[in-house]
Parts: sequence; C-alpha cells; structure tokens
Amino acid sequence: MRIANTSAAILAIAISLAGTPAFAQSAPQRTAALSGVDAKDLGSGYRASRVIGSTVVNDQNETVGKVDDLIIRNSGAMDPVAVLSVGGFLGMGSKLVAIPYNELKANPDKNDFVLPGATKDSLKSLPEFAYAR
Repeated sequence: MRIANTSAAILAIAISLAGTPAFAQSAPQRTAALSGVDAKDLGSGYRASRVIGSTVVNDQNETVGKVDDLIIRNSGAMDPVAVLSVGGFLGMGSKLVAIPYNELKANPDKNDFVLPGATKDSLKSLPEFAYAR
C-alpha cells in the first residue's frame, strides 16, 4: 500500500509539472550576417586550381614567372596575393615573390596571365617570399 501511495504522489507531481513551461538558462543567441554572392559574376572568375601553375608573361610576351600559389591574408584584407616563382631552371634556383593578384591580367586566349611592365630582373629584385608554415 505504501508503494501505491508513493507512485500516486510521483504521478500527481508529474501531471502538475507537465503544464508548467520549462525555462532553459542559456546565453543569448547571436546571428551572423550573411551576404550572397552574384553567381553570374562568380561563374566568369578563375578557380585557384586553374590559376596555380599558370605562366606569367609581360607585355612583350616574355615569360617572367609562374604562379606558384594564391594566398588570402589572415589580416582581414580580402584581396588575394599571388606568389610567383621567378628564375631558375626546371624549378631549381627559383625565387618566390609575392604580388597583389589584381596586378595580373588574365589572357584567356593563351591561358596565361600578363604582368604589365614586369621583367625577370624586376621580379627577382622584390623581397623573397617564404611560407610561414
């Protein structure tokens, strides 16, 4: 009889609490502001995988380097930086230099990039780029 009374008491408490709303204690929710991207504009862009390895020529159509990598800065500046491999032979003795990506002009007819006014010597005179990691 005692077990039945205890079960009845538990059932009564459960029924009385069932109608009571539960309040969770949590930190206020923050939402991120998202912005869309114009897919038409993006579709005419260049994938990094297609840019890396591309030849870079000057306005006289002389090869001055190759795109070794593209880097997006961690500092908040969203303009990518192109790392160019300059000089050397078959990848030996080349120097890595960094230039703003927007200085490269795409040449879709030849599948390369033009860096107006550049020469191998002018690029070699830039500070050497070294990867941090």
